[in-house]
Amino acid sequence: MIPLAFQQAAQDGATQRAINDRIEALGGSIQRLAEAQQELAHAAGIDAADAPTRLEVFHGYIGVFIIAFIVTLLATPVMRRLAIAFNIIDHPNEARKIHKMPIAYLGGAAVFLGLLGGIFFSYLAIAFPDWGIVQWHHTAHLTGDDPLNPIPAPVPISVVLGITVIMLVGLLDDVVGIEPRIKITGQLFAAAALAYDDVGVRVAKGFLSPTIGDWLGNPDLVFSIPTGFAIPFLTRILPTGEMGIPIDLIYWTGTAVIAVFVLGACNASNLIDGLDGLLSGVTAICAAAFLIIALSLAVLDDGPRDAQRVILCLALLGACLGFLPHNFNPATIFLGDCGSLLLGFTTIVIVLTLGDTGKTHLVLAGLIIYAIPIMDTCLAIVRRKMAGKRMSDPDSDHLHHMLKRAMGVKGAVLTLYGIGLSFGMLGVIMSLWKARVTYAIAGIFIAYIAVVSIKIARRKQIEEAVAARAGPRAPARAAPREPGDKAKPA
Repeated sequence: MIPLAFQQAAQDGATQRAINDRIEALGGSIQRLAEAQQELAHAAGIDAADAPTRLEVFHGYIGVFIIAFIVTLLATPVMRRLAIAFNIIDHPNEARKIHKMPIAYLGGAAVFLGLLGGIFFSYLAIAFPDWGIVQWHHTAHLTGDDPLNPIPAPVPISVVLGITVIMLVGLLDDVVGIEPRIKITGQLFAAAALAYDDVGVRVAKGFLSPTIGDWLGNPDLVFSIPTGFAIPFLTRILPTGEMGIPIDLIYWTGTAVIAVFVLGACNASNLIDGLDGLLSGVTAICAAAFLIIALSLAVLDDGPRDAQRVILCLALLGACLGFLPHNFNPATIFLGDCGSLLLGFTTIVIVLTLGDTGKTHLVLAGLIIYAIPIMDTCLAIVRRKMAGKRMSDPDSDHLHHMLKRAMGVKGAVLTLYGIGLSFGMLGVIMSLWKARVTYAIAGIFIAYIAVVSIKIARRKQIEEAVAARAGPRAPARAAPREPGDKAKPA
């Protein structure tokens, strides 16, 4: 008879062997799953072993930039010929316009074609993934049903619709001239399309949720108003089972922010479009800075709009650089309202998408990158308000006008390029910091703009008052004219 101790030892040994067998079987399963994951990643063009770098993501999407650049570069001379044929020309018939030769408009239409070319190239890559014209970055936010060809969400149709509406409104103004209210209506329609498609509506979440939301114990800030009866398109079944109207405070705040941002950015870009190559070059610098942030978010797999941001940044950068050789001093074609409104809208769409996952501090960093148009607009508003003028009254005291008088056209443009590059670097650095630091720097920045605006406005008032008291004098000799200063009315 086998002693009880030996029986217990045998049972323990059998149990241990069974456990070891199960561990080995589990290890084999894990190995097979890892191999299957690597095979799937390889089929999708993704290296699962190493996280992609910003440069690798950039290389994957580089085709968007190339298409946008080439289309704009080639379309611009065509648009110039069309503008001349149909007399869509900026004639130097105002004292504020310094260029001596008539210059064609319709440059914005060429930029529009370049932007659409880059976006449609990404659509083509989605429709025909086997072509491999775009190497999508590794992301968990995918669309499509084919596991061997995972692709991220495409650029929303609402963005393409908004770009088209803004371009058409500006084109009508360049060709036949339209009232400001019609231009504002078109801009609000484009903003509504973004809000309807949830593009940028979470822009205020990073501020509202940790402040008001935490204070109310409702971080999502979704409230419900019970009605007890159905109202078409408004009521929903609430969690309590009653009929009611849900109110998403973050969504509606974001919708209001979108409207303000779109109106502000379109008109801010229009205001600085006063020297050859100024707006197209400054926007290119902004697009490059946005691209760095977008690539960083794509590497981190921040959200479903990572690929969309990269595509829009590359398309905007390519279109601006394709147009810049034709537009730099001495320019052969101008953007016109068609182009200035378009660049402002596309820029602010990218800024809004930076806050898609609630990172409001990235939106503030984007506004810092876009600081030159914002700063010039703030200066113009305060200056005209203190002088008792209407907001629509033109003047020659914009930033580029003051720099042009001191440095000439090219000197002023290159100086503003340098300032824009500095703001772009600051914005990129700010995107890597915590939100509180960003808010503090943004507050200092806004205070600085306000003080400078008031100083310039008061100085102008004092000079006009002194001139009025001194009485009429001999007219001052006019400053020499230089080619390249469009000096468009605001």
